[in-house]
Amino acid sequence: MDNYSNLVERISLSSGVEREEVERRVEAKRAKLSGLVSKEGAAQIVAAELGVSFENAVMKISELVHGMKRVSVVGEVTKVFPVREYNKNGREGKIGSFLIGDESSNTRVVLWDNSHIALIEGKSIKEGDTVEISNGAVRNGEIHLSAFSDIKKSSQKIEGARRNRIFETGRLKDASPGRNMKIRGVIVQVFEPRFFKSRKEGEEGEERALLNVVLDDGSETIRAVMFGEQINKLGLTDEEIFSLEKFIAKKEELLGEEKFFSGNFRTNSFFNNLEMNVEDIENVNVEELVRELEKRTS
Repeated sequence: MDNYSNLVERISLSSGVEREEVERRVEAKRAKLSGLVSKEGAAQIVAAELGVSFENAVMKISELVHGMKRVSVVGEVTKVFPVREYNKNGREGKIGSFLIGDESSNTRVVLWDNSHIALIEGKSIKEGDTVEISNGAVRNGEIHLSAFSDIKKSSQKIEGARRNRIFETGRLKDASPGRNMKIRGVIVQVFEPRFFKSRKEGEEGEERALLNVVLDDGSETIRAVMFGEQINKLGLTDEEIFSLEKFIAKKEELLGEEKFFSGNFRTNSFFNNLEMNVEDIENVNVEELVRELEKRTS
């Protein structure tokens, strides 16, 4: 089940209201608000009306949806990323992150507080450890920890912790902030790459590329952003990415390309519209798709 389905299931079990009635209330709430909130957002409103609170309740990663506050999860650290420095709008600081998984899914945990960052800098928390997180906020499919959040090791063992994020197959017309989806889309527009320095603490940053494209899956179009190896998965070499002349020559070949794109949907704060952060790209296997279609029609 996707995150929305898992959320509805928890609301039903916690409130004693039938699942179908919860879903009916969600749709009624969306209609009342003229569709200005996502299904996940409407479900959280319905939960509050039914007296169901998610604050400080230990949840499965697959149950987390955008906008939740004060959430608690227990999971296994599956990957730790290098601590990076940032300088944005005159503010400097460090940011740490790692992936955490339980038996239901996997997600990124983002650390903003120096005391939390020190835990991974000093390897007090490392890959393979089980950790308990409390008072976190869910934003765009990630758990963000502030100075008011808590993170500590747990003696609990996670059986079969997921090492990769789970993506639901869907259409762009159904996308909403924080949703993790795999869509089959065609590249209809390609923008010139942008470059930036990736800064690791104590090291000189390396130049990295960011590429924006527009995808169309027949139901909607959306701007998608990708970095590093995801750009390579489009068939571009590093030389073609970092040389504008070579990129322009290759750009036309990308238009009309159809692939599977997996990623997280988030609101672009500058343009105030939905965009897709691409985390994986796969080629479309036409023969496999034909076999699946034959199974459905037989």
